[in-house]
Amino acid sequence: MKLADLSVGQEIGSRAIEVSRADLVRYAGASGDFNPIHWNERFAREVELPGVIAHGMFTMGAAVQLVTDWAGDPAAVVGYQTRFTKPVPVDDADPGAVIEVTGVIGALDAAASTARVDLTVSAGGQKVLVKAQALVRVG
Repeated sequence: MKLADLSVGQEIGSRAIEVSRADLVRYAGASGDFNPIHWNERFAREVELPGVIAHGMFTMGAAVQLVTDWAGDPAAVVGYQTRFTKPVPVDDADPGAVIEVTGVIGALDAAASTARVDLTVSAGGQKVLVKAQALVRVG
């Protein structure tokens, strides 16, 4: 991919990511985050959540996968930021939730050879991440 081939507003792709409670258990094991809001329905409701919710970092990581796949090299992503706005409830079904991600070129910097990819990330019709932006070094 070359900077000259990109334009602001160009879509890089989209995907739907199915999430199950088993995914959350695997993520908890990998991350060490065993907070019961991510696996215990009763506990999650007691702390006034809508039920079990996905880890914020799981959601963030799942969303940026669209960018790393598009870039063809995870090391090309030199920066990534977002704000969390809503939790992703994960029902006890398969899938328990679907995270929708779309990426669009938001800015190009010829001097730095970078493209900013703006991500729209939602679940259940609600935006769950805002200002999700990945900075990608391009050739």
